[in-house]
Amino acid sequence: MSDVPQDQKTMGMLAHLSALVTIGPLIIWLMNKDQPDKSFVTNNAKEALNLVISLWIVMVPVWIVAYILVFVPVIGWIIDIVLWLLMMAVGIAGLVFIIMAAMKANEGVEYRYPFALRLIK
Repeated sequence: MSDVPQDQKTMGMLAHLSALVTIGPLIIWLMNKDQPDKSFVTNNAKEALNLVISLWIVMVPVWIVAYILVFVPVIGWIIDIVLWLLMMAVGIAGLVFIIMAAMKANEGVEYRYPFALRLIK
């Protein structure tokens, strides 16, 4: 097993799960970033925050294009359906990765999302 205290494992897990409400990882990271003894929590919160930022970077432009294409008859509607299916797939993948990361954090393992941009270091 790992030598990470249980309270930090729990906070690391919550950092990942709070990504479901977007701003949660930022709050947990800001609360713990200046405490060197809570590096496990800080690292997990940063990783979750990077995932949230990455998802926003991908989803917002696609969402805007999808809404614009609603006004283009037939071909726009077909592309729009494909974009919405793509956004649903990305959202489901994000949810699955968040749950996996939360489970790993609860085990005391630092999880790295496979497709998140590392913007917060």
